[in-house]
Amino acid sequence: MAAIFRNFARSGFTEGMSGHISIRDPEFEHYIWMNPLGRHFGMMRASDMLCLDMNTGAVVGGNQSRPANAAGFLIHSEVHKARPDIHAVCHAHTMAGRAWSTFARPLDMLSQDICNFHKAHTVYAAYGGIVFAPEEGKNIAQALGKHNKGVILMNHGLLTVGATVDEAGFMFGLLDRGCRMQLEVEAALAGDPNLKKNIISDEEAAYNFKMASEKNVLYAEAQPDVEFELDRAGETISKGVEAVVIDL
Repeated sequence: MAAIFRNFARSGFTEGMSGHISIRDPEFEHYIWMNPLGRHFGMMRASDMLCLDMNTGAVVGGNQSRPANAAGFLIHSEVHKARPDIHAVCHAHTMAGRAWSTFARPLDMLSQDICNFHKAHTVYAAYGGIVFAPEEGKNIAQALGKHNKGVILMNHGLLTVGATVDEAGFMFGLLDRGCRMQLEVEAALAGDPNLKKNIISDEEAAYNFKMASEKNVLYAEAQPDVEFELDRAGETISKGVEAVVIDL
């Protein structure tokens, strides 16, 4: 989880105190671990994480030197409750994600890689302001749906889910790169109407999705970046983790 945060920082996904990653506790299914408010993604350690009760918002463990992000909790808790099949949720306000979100359109299947989202991403085509009430978190969870891997939040950002934080993190980066690619393609088309945009057919996109968009494959896709961050951080990233416990 800390390595994914550091990769997010390296990818430029920071925006002040915005952005969060959560994972479901493997033993207590109604608990989730999240990053604290105001800790830079690039400095994140395993020992920085907070454990919260997704039903009440109470802090039940972890590093309590910083508060939780209230808006982040309201989004992530509702997504975890609506999707018991997933283990991790990633959300951030990226440049390309926010830019493409203003069109409230899903991505075209423009490349082999983006087919990992073929009929597996959607758009939340409403904007309810900064999330300070459970209703907006529920709206986002409803927009994500029961089977999608990602959702584009109009005027807001991106959100992805996964069976592991590795999968969710990799898919988040892919969704952001897909938004950037789409923006560049649309700009090229606007500059030269004679260009033709070739979109992968539904049949081929479905084949690519079947072959590559599987949880174990997507976990493996994340490992080069995860291993890079672990190597760069050294022992710092896991320092103090033995003291991170749930208050029973």
